[in-house]
Amino acid sequence: MPGLMRIPAGAFIMGSDAVEREMAYHLDELAYREPVTREQEWYAAELPRQSAETGAFCIMATAVTNRQYAAFIAATRHRAPGVDRKTWISYGLIHPYQSTVRFAWKVHRPPAGREDHPVVLVSLADAQRYAAWLTRQTGQHWRLPTEPEWEKAVRGTDGRAFPWGAEFDPHKLNSADDGGFDSTPAGQFARGRGPFGLLDGAGQVYEWTGTMQGRARAIVKGGSWDDRGCGVCRPAARHSRPAGIKHILIGFRLVREIAPENGRCE
Repeated sequence: MPGLMRIPAGAFIMGSDAVEREMAYHLDELAYREPVTREQEWYAAELPRQSAETGAFCIMATAVTNRQYAAFIAATRHRAPGVDRKTWISYGLIHPYQSTVRFAWKVHRPPAGREDHPVVLVSLADAQRYAAWLTRQTGQHWRLPTEPEWEKAVRGTDGRAFPWGAEFDPHKLNSADDGGFDSTPAGQFARGRGPFGLLDGAGQVYEWTGTMQGRARAIVKGGSWDDRGCGVCRPAARHSRPAGIKHILIGFRLVREIAPENGRCE
């Protein structure tokens, strides 16, 4: 069972204001040496800074790893993470098909040496199937977090720009600013933990949420090892991806609802 963090019920500050978004664009411009994210309006669709509320819940401390996902694959014979060349090319991404090879599973086994890296190349439906399996295994109800739940768990209640505070620090996350341009074992960036103790909430891999945008797209959050700047690694940053996509930059973590008073995550 993955480690869990308890998130209390109540209000928190969600979204961003113009000052935060301008800071994010400035960080990106310093890194890319051109205003590419500003010109493409990466942060224009962020929710306005506001007070929001959630119930109490438990959330996995890190994204689900290949090792944890392997137990699901072994038990269910669900299709292992991977994507064929034709499908990958149809996504129209900037990453070449060859970039998927080190993340793809072989004969229902995760890539050697990556057992503790976040599982990727999983669609929204794959993540939901894992949640359903874990629910059957434990007798507890598991699901993807909503966007508000995810954001609160990562940034806490005070509306900070990053999990650790107001200022960007490239040493506190796995991004292209100071990382090896690859995923790492989950939870290695302890200095980047959020107020509730959650790890890898910025950088590492984007994570599916259960919040849909239209009928066929879902919100992903968190930024990745491929990003630099890292404006997109802020908890308020958001964009959607087709629910069926199997991307080298997208994984997931799950939540479990608990009683508001005396609910435990053990």
